[in-house]
Amino acid sequence: MKEEIKLMKGNEAIAHAAIRYGVDGYFGYPITPQSEVLETLEELMPWETTGMVVLQAESEVAAINMVYGGASTGKAVMTSSSSPGVSLMQEGMSYIAAGELPALVVNVMRGGPGLGTIQPSQSDYFQATKGGGHGDYHFIVLAPSTVQEMADFVGLGFDLAFKYRTPAMILADGIVGQMMEKVVLPEPRPRRTDREIAEQCPWAVTGRPATRKPNVLTTLELDSAKMELNNIRYQQTYRTIEENEVRYQEYYTDDADYIFVAFGSIARICLKAIEDARAAGMKVGLIRPITLWPFPTKAIADYSQRVKGMMVVELNAGQMVEDVRLAVNGNIPVYHYGRMGGIVPNPQEALDALLKHFPDAAQ
Repeated sequence: MKEEIKLMKGNEAIAHAAIRYGVDGYFGYPITPQSEVLETLEELMPWETTGMVVLQAESEVAAINMVYGGASTGKAVMTSSSSPGVSLMQEGMSYIAAGELPALVVNVMRGGPGLGTIQPSQSDYFQATKGGGHGDYHFIVLAPSTVQEMADFVGLGFDLAFKYRTPAMILADGIVGQMMEKVVLPEPRPRRTDREIAEQCPWAVTGRPATRKPNVLTTLELDSAKMELNNIRYQQTYRTIEENEVRYQEYYTDDADYIFVAFGSIARICLKAIEDARAAGMKVGLIRPITLWPFPTKAIADYSQRVKGMMVVELNAGQMVEDVRLAVNGNIPVYHYGRMGGIVPNPQEALDALLKHFPDAAQ
């Protein structure tokens, strides 16, 4: 089949990809800079073509609890929001993780704290990767840097969520959500039938007749010993994910003396800085984490044995840099450069930050 190429925003790509993946339900609430996800779904009216439910909830709290209910039945369900909205969803997200349910949450980040600004940010890294709600839990966190990845990560996020029975998140900054690029849309998948759901998700709450024992979903366990066993099971799943699902990209790292580490749109800015540096004879490379959790700890640790230093560039006050420093474990110096309030650095700023701390990179 001929590739279908469209020019669209990252947020629009999320909506198109969700329909083509065969998502059963989207429950959301508008907030800048991700409102186009809901708006595009409403415009495309997939309930008339695929049967997908699209519902604007009365709040973010309602939306995430609708996701919780839909996920408990084995359906492929999702929501999207932006930073303050995701904060409101945290309790429900913890419940979904504790219920060992597959679901997809999209966070198109804006600046904070508080209501902050509608301009882009990457300051929800801690919230996404450290389990922003209560309890010891993780989401699989995918960080797109292109509109194409916004589309691709919908399917990947759901596939991983169902594989491990754990929720996944697409963590995009506002730049990727709002910018327009060409996208090759994924091939449509048919929505699963109720019979297929029952076969693939035997744990699901499916409304069986009273003559058969129904599945019961609860995250409450008053017996501490049993609750500890639940937590041990969660942690075993997370260890398996860490062993098998780490994703990252490397650019110009074979001979690099210094390495940028950046994710999302900032990785693109750093890549341009590297191209300029290479043109001037500097040996600089880039590691772009694609999974922010699980984090590419081992890869960064390995590079710390080969390079002289790392520069972490983020749209925040310094969050991912902590994971980089933990991975490096003091082997080499690691510095951070960040802008806040929605101000986006240009490639020269990133390169200047590198040269400020590692002046011999220019020699």
